[in-house]
Amino acid sequence: MGKTLTEIAQELRTANKKVQLIYAFNGTGKTRLSKEFKQLIAPRADDNGGDNEADQPELAGKKILYYNAFTEDLFYWDNDLEQDADPKLKIQPNLFTDWVLRDQGQDRNIITKFQHYANEKLTPHFSEDFSEVSFSLERGDNEHSGNLKISKGEESSFIWSVFYTLLDQVISTLNVAEPSDRETNQFDHLEYIFIDDPVSSLDENHLIELAVNLASLIKSSQSTSLKFIVTTHSPLFYNVLFNELSSKVCYMLERLEDGTFALTEKKGDSNTSFSYHLYLKQTIEQAIAEGQVQKYHFTLLRNLYEKTASFLGYQKWSDLLPDDKQLYLSRIINFTSHSTLSNETVAQPTEQEKQTVTLLLDHLKNQYGFWQENNQ
Repeated sequence: MGKTLTEIAQELRTANKKVQLIYAFNGTGKTRLSKEFKQLIAPRADDNGGDNEADQPELAGKKILYYNAFTEDLFYWDNDLEQDADPKLKIQPNLFTDWVLRDQGQDRNIITKFQHYANEKLTPHFSEDFSEVSFSLERGDNEHSGNLKISKGEESSFIWSVFYTLLDQVISTLNVAEPSDRETNQFDHLEYIFIDDPVSSLDENHLIELAVNLASLIKSSQSTSLKFIVTTHSPLFYNVLFNELSSKVCYMLERLEDGTFALTEKKGDSNTSFSYHLYLKQTIEQAIAEGQVQKYHFTLLRNLYEKTASFLGYQKWSDLLPDDKQLYLSRIINFTSHSTLSNETVAQPTEQEKQTVTLLLDHLKNQYGFWQENNQ
């Protein structure tokens, strides 16, 4: 019998460690864990269920700062549907971004960080009251494009740039030992920074850079009372943080068949402590054996093919598929793992789809040298 996410959150709190690094597959419950942890550290004053910091009038006294999918929801698009000419990214009023933008005037640092991750010519333009931001491509000679709606990946990078700049300011402030000497006492009660998967839209180069930068920022924190929890689904991000941070506790979060959860401490990176590609293989094999194949197992299968192709030097993971059905099978995996069709919202796959998972896993094991255990 596993634990509830509330019990897992309590376990993280009781551990009282400076840095806790957690790996989990997508869909396991990382974002829900961040919510449960926030509720544990700073229970809502009412039952309205809102996460809008504007509903909580005082910044001083906050005990937790977190980045997750709900953080991104503070930013939303006004697409100018009538004219289709002036899209803007709106910023929902909240205490932390108001502080870093209005009080600290960090808009230039945010722009610089964003352009570093995205494109040096893709320029954000904040409104005077910092309630919205537009984007244009600077072409030189004081010319620039009209306002653009940026991609989802660029949007995520922009929001992370806002959070990173805020985090940098918070850590710098708390590094001043004497509270009376700090530029502000707004963060004197801050206890936890919870960061949930900031890398979902980044390529590998920027992912590594973000991980190194985040690790450097965490290591720069001299506050004895400030603690960090970082969760991710990316083995690469996990490994970089594991290697960059000398003092940390690492875990793997798993969702069990009965809907409960397990948090298991790991002593090495993803390759040595839970052999990521072998864990994928084991997870799919178990689902097949128990007749519990679900849609998300296609995502795991594709990931296993990608890891194997990368290791063997193939340019495309689909090159590993059976030659006679390569195009058909790659489409099946793409459609199912990416959930691009409306009917993919149904969790239960068809019997034919279940057989496809079995066929492709057996093909990968038999054709590409996976060691077969001899139980005799």
